[in-house]
Amino acid sequence: MDAVSPLTAVSAPPVQQRLSDIAYERIKHDIIRCALAPGEEVTEARLGVRLGLGKAPVRAALMRLSQEGLIRALPRRGYLVAPVTLRDVQDIFQFRMLLEPEAARLAAGRVQGDRLRQLDAVCRAGYVPGDRESEADFLRANRDFHVTIAESSGNARLTSTLAGLLDEMERLLHLGLALRNRTEEMQHEHKTLVDALIRGDGEAAAGIAAEQVDASRKMVMDAILSSPLALEVSIRQA
Repeated sequence: MDAVSPLTAVSAPPVQQRLSDIAYERIKHDIIRCALAPGEEVTEARLGVRLGLGKAPVRAALMRLSQEGLIRALPRRGYLVAPVTLRDVQDIFQFRMLLEPEAARLAAGRVQGDRLRQLDAVCRAGYVPGDRESEADFLRANRDFHVTIAESSGNARLTSTLAGLLDEMERLLHLGLALRNRTEEMQHEHKTLVDALIRGDGEAAAGIAAEQVDASRKMVMDAILSSPLALEVSIRQA
């Protein structure tokens, strides 16, 4: 296995920078969608072959991903795709539970009903469990649905924080969506939330948002703890 190159910052010419950006986006894409599984070991050479790129742009991409916590260096061995831990799941969903109900409460009576219905229609199309592109399209629409609600709250900091949190959650949700189709459940959840927001019932909207977060948490935890497929995923208490 290739030796690990030091993760040190270097200045690169424009062409090299573009290649490193391409490598970064493609490796991150594969990590988020679990094409590179949590806990999987990789090397610069293997990733270079996978991407059709040289070691230099791959090394620069891995440096950025290491700074984001998605990749860890393994001395004299290569790199490790950051495992998913039970603490990750707990922390992320606790934070989401703090943000989303309040965003819904503040957005009640202020939302763009037509915009939410358009996003809800995309979510209603559902997804194919295990089909990463189908899941990604579904998750993108679901993310936009919740971010649109946050934007309607009028609190820019809350919106920015929640958007980043939903991006961070995508890898966890891919694990859950691949194992159980929640399309019908989420269709009902979205409809009841939209109705509460449009009629300006902040308390009801907050309660529904909290129920949605909890249902999502249970989906991920069920996938991790109950499915045979979870045996192939690196999950630790950490």
